[in-house]
Amino acid sequence: MSTKAAPPIYGLLLSGGASRRMQRDKAQLAYAGEPQLLRTWRLLAAVTERAFVSVRSEQRDDPLRASLPQIVDRYDAIGPAAGILSAQDTHPDVAWLVLACDLPLLDEATLRKLIDARDPATDATVFASRFDELPEPLCALWEPSSHALLRQRVDDGSYCPRKALMMSRITLLPAPGDALDNINTPEEFALMQRQIGSPS
Repeated sequence: MSTKAAPPIYGLLLSGGASRRMQRDKAQLAYAGEPQLLRTWRLLAAVTERAFVSVRSEQRDDPLRASLPQIVDRYDAIGPAAGILSAQDTHPDVAWLVLACDLPLLDEATLRKLIDARDPATDATVFASRFDELPEPLCALWEPSSHALLRQRVDDGSYCPRKALMMSRITLLPAPGDALDNINTPEEFALMQRQIGSPS
């Protein structure tokens, strides 16, 4: 009996957020002299067959993003679901390792742990949040089968990827310590810089 090969894994780095609480583009925040977007891009490219940056149309020519392969949002003002669905629409037969660009403590070992635990028979492989044990949608491996429910929920006006995961068949892994702690405000950025030990 033949075993069907698992779909290949592509990477998607979400960088289209408005960063209202940060009051500046989070992708450009630098740790140890390197913009967070480029640092996370390197991590993603190291563990996937191909990787893309998710952008809004007005970000296409931004110097930080312009040199990287892009997938432009096809959905307006619906948050991270826009990037995920746009990637799935562009390459529907692959699994997408989706990452937010504001995870300065994330490392390659954490991503490999996620990939190693992958079960392509489920809709997604995800880590639990260390704060509430709910699935973390923005460091998650979304299988092709996840597309139908996420698209249906968006069509129905529900744009939360986490809630879509909660309604899906998922492989849920324990929280990877503080690796998925994100940075949303200038105060959090200043604290993280001190923790990492890097200059502004």
